[in-house]
Amino acid sequence: MAAGIKALRKIQLGREGTAGSECDATVLWRGTGTIEDGLTMVFPEEDIGMLCGVDRNYIPKVEARLAMDETPCTFEHVCHILEAGVETATVATSGGGQQYVYTFPTTAANTIKNYTVEGGDDIAEEQFLYGFVTDFTLSGSAGEAVMMSANWLGRQVSSGTFTTGGITTATTVEEVLFQKGQLFLDPSSGTLGTTTAVGTWLDFNLKVNTGWVPVYTGDGQLYFTHNKSVAPELLCDVTFEHEATVAVAEIAAWRAKTPRLMEMKFTGAALTTTGATYAVKTMKIDLTGKWESFEKIGERDGNDVVTGSFRTRYNATDATFATITVVHNNATLI
Repeated sequence: MAAGIKALRKIQLGREGTAGSECDATVLWRGTGTIEDGLTMVFPEEDIGMLCGVDRNYIPKVEARLAMDETPCTFEHVCHILEAGVETATVATSGGGQQYVYTFPTTAANTIKNYTVEGGDDIAEEQFLYGFVTDFTLSGSAGEAVMMSANWLGRQVSSGTFTTGGITTATTVEEVLFQKGQLFLDPSSGTLGTTTAVGTWLDFNLKVNTGWVPVYTGDGQLYFTHNKSVAPELLCDVTFEHEATVAVAEIAAWRAKTPRLMEMKFTGAALTTTGATYAVKTMKIDLTGKWESFEKIGERDGNDVVTGSFRTRYNATDATFATITVVHNNATLI
C-alpha cells in the first residue's frame, strides 16, 4: 500500500487575477506547513427515543486554512505574505533594485492579492482559492536568521493536482540575518532611520494582525462571499541590553507617553542594479507608536536585559503608521 512521505510535501502559491478564480501556481514555497480543512460539521441534539443518537448532521459553512510554519525569512518570499496580508505593492526601481513597499492602511482599506494555494504530498494534493493572510509574525534574535510565519484563510478545501509547469525546482532565495540588522529609534517629528541603537539590540518579535477577515453572507454558497479590511494591529516586543543610552531612555519615553519612531533595517547581498538609495538587498520595517509596557529587568547568561512592547499607532504629527519595504532583484514575485 502506497503511503505519503513527509519529504515529498510541498506548498505552491499562485497569484489570482480575479479573487476566487483558480490560477496555476508559480511559486514553490521555501518552508513547511499543511492545509487544514476548516469546514464546520454539526450533529444537532434531538429527543427521538434513541440512547445512542443517530447520524443526522449538516455543514453550515466551509473554510480553508494554512498555517505556514516558522521558517527563515527571505527577501524574496516574505513578499508573498505581505502581498496577501498588507497590500499589493507598486514596484519602484528608481534608487536601486526592485523596491516593494507595503504601507499599512490608515483612512482607507488597501487592496491585497488573493492566492490559489496548493498543498499535499506524493499521494494527494489539496487546494483552496481566495487565499489571504489573517496574521503573521516576523522575529529575530542575535546570532540567528530572522524568522517568518503566517496564517492563511481561503474559501474551501478541494482535491486537485499540483501545477507542474515552471516550478519543478525551488527558487533561489537569500535569508534575512539578524546580525545584518540595525535598530533605529528617533523622536516624533524626527526622521526615521536616523539614530542607531548601537550595541544593545538583542531580539524582536513583531506580531501583525492584518485586519483582513472573511465575510459570510446568504449568497447561495457555503464559503465566504468576500473578505474585507477592518483594523490592522501591530505589536513589537524588543529586548535591549539594560544600559543608559537606549534602554533607560526608552523606559523614560514610555513613562512620559512619548511617541517614538522605530526602524528595523536588515541588509543582504549586493543588488544586480544598484542606485543612490539601495545597493544591497534590504528589508526595512518602519513603525510609529508608543511603548505600551516594559518588563522588569531580566537576565541572560548573567547579563541584565529589559524587554519593551511597542504598540504601533498613527501619529498625526508625523502622519505615519507602519510600512515594510523589501528590496531585491526580482521584477516579478517568484
